Formats: sequence, structure tokens, C-alpha cells
Amino acid sequence: MISIIIPAYNEEENIAATINEIRRRDIEKYVSQIIVSDGHSTDRTVEIASNTGATVVLSPNKGRAAQMNFGASIATEEILYFLHADSIPPKEFARYISNALNKHFVSGCFRLSFDYHHWFLKANCWFTRFDLNAVRFGDQSLFITKDIFNKCGKFREDLLMMEDQEIIHRIKKHGKFTVMNAAVTTSARKYKENGVYRMQAIFFWIWFLYYIGYSQQRLLKLHKKLICKSKL
Repeated sequence: MISIIIPAYNEEENIAATINEIRRRDIEKYVSQIIVSDGHSTDRTVEIASNTGATVVLSPNKGRAAQMNFGASIATEEILYFLHADSIPPKEFARYISNALNKHFVSGCFRLSFDYHHWFLKANCWFTRFDLNAVRFGDQSLFITKDIFNKCGKFREDLLMMEDQEIIHRIKKHGKFTVMNAAVTTSARKYKENGVYRMQAIFFWIWFLYYIGYSQQRLLKLHKKLICKSKL
């Protein structure tokens, strides 16, 4: 059985749709929990998520890594599935995860797609079919056994961004990882608000600066300066 963990902060526009879409995917056989780990939202995220019947918890610390770790700490199942609040998993996603586990994979993700048709975004998504750490991000979601999650040290809470990229390197040291042949559909709202090419250039620049050793504080400052409606 699977515990789904959704970190959220001011996601009143998306959280109900995400949870409802998860439930439409005939998950009863595989999923016992949907946990929304909230970072003390200032909008109606907690109220709306609670009304869907999800388990809503307030993370002691704000930040996606801290919120996902806290959600994992109260998960009752041995399989954890981390999903962003503005992302929809593919149909039968739980069956894909079950099949991967039966093939002795201990972690994995899906390919990526966007809810906005643009040739450049589609081209970027094509590369997510490959098992390359450089194109592995949290928008693709992540399943992992609780045992491996604990062994690899969980998400690094000192990372305010790139926590999803960093953990992949550690996860793969503890067992087989797979990219499943289906796609998560994530919101393209940042691309629409900031411009497709400009947004991708910003993401690449932050990714590059992270890998050459820029501090989280400098990356965070840059993120807030360049990206419209940044939530970090």
C-alpha cells in the first residue's frame, strides 16, 4: 500500500483538483493515505484540503523538503509517493508503482508533461524519459520505499531549492531506480506568468549556479528576484 505525500503552500487554487483527480484513478487497491503537508499557508489551502478528506498536517518548518519529510514521518505505509500540489499523476499510476516494485525497483518517477501545449515545453519533456540525474526534478513525482528513504537520509532540509535534484544521487546508491512509461501532468503556470523561454533560462541558470556551489541564500534571492509570484 502507498502513502501519498503532497507538500503545499498557498495552493487553494489547485489542491482540491489534485486530490480529486488522484481519487478518480481507482486507487483503493493500492493507496491508503493522502497526506497534505502544509507550510502554514495564508490562504484557504488547509480548509479546502481538509474538506476533500485528505489527512492535513502542519509542518513545523516551512520548505518543501521539511514538509515532505514531516509528511513521510506520519505515513503509515511502506511505500511513499511524493507529488507536487499542482501536478496530476497518470491514470493507473498506483499500478505502475506496484509493477515497478514487483520488478525490484525501490524508487522511481514518471516522465513529465505540461497542461499547456507549447513546442518548447514538449521538447523539454521528451528528455525526461531518460534516466539522467540532470533532468530529474520533483515535478515528475517520486515513489520510494520507506526503508530506502530513511537509509538515504531523507530530503535535505537545509536546501530551500534543488532538494528534489539532490536526493536522486543518494537514492540511486541504495537500489534500482526507474523512469516509468507514463507522464505526470504538471501546471505550466510559472511559464505562462514569466514567459516560456525566459522561465526555462532562469531554471537553467539556477541549476547551473547550484552545481558550481552558490549558497542556498543566494539562489533563493535570485529566485525571488527573477520569478514572478515566487512562493519560496
